[in-house]
Amino acid sequence: MSRASDRAYNMIREMIVSGELAPGDQLGEEALAEKCGVSRTPIRDALRRLESDLLVSRSESQRSFVADWSLDDIGDVFELRAMLEGHAARRAAERMNDDTLKQLRACNASLKKAIAANPPDVDRFLERNREFHNLILQVAASRRLVSLLASLIEQPVVWRTAHHYGADELRRSCGEHEELLSAFARRDGSWAEAIMSGHIRRAFHAYADAHRGLTAIDKPGRKRTA
Repeated sequence: MSRASDRAYNMIREMIVSGELAPGDQLGEEALAEKCGVSRTPIRDALRRLESDLLVSRSESQRSFVADWSLDDIGDVFELRAMLEGHAARRAAERMNDDTLKQLRACNASLKKAIAANPPDVDRFLERNREFHNLILQVAASRRLVSLLASLIEQPVVWRTAHHYGADELRRSCGEHEELLSAFARRDGSWAEAIMSGHIRRAFHAYADAHRGLTAIDKPGRKRTA
């Protein structure tokens, strides 16, 4: 792939993952080429890659749109995440070291501060939450797990779910991280796996409960709110 194609892929992917481009939005090649500062050929390459990532869908008339997943599709994603991240938590617990445990605790402390803000700082919550889960993957030390989870963790539904959490849901998520820290401190893989699997499953049910209200949020120019 060319550098122009890679740049277009990364830029369009970020617009989709961040919510700047909403599910169902049409992806016009000319407009995207202008926005990404490339010709239309790299845009076509990027859209094909994003279609393989299941972030873009193509109609019978060959027009491209931001994928709009059904609740069943989203359920599949969370089920896979629960299995894979649960396994990652088990491996991480068995390989945990004091330095990484310290980093995880600091990360969760930052999460608590984001939740304590008025209103809760959901963008900061998401950044620290991503860091927390990435640290777990690092200590799990499995390149295959990282590869398999990459396309699942960075889905728009992750951002959209967190932005529909109330303060209680955010605190509950942080509390589950505390339970994970307890399991990691004791190097208990089975406990860590059970907590992580439940953590991901609860996130799915939070999304499902709010599903009807998630169809048109965060259009370009709209300020993100918790």
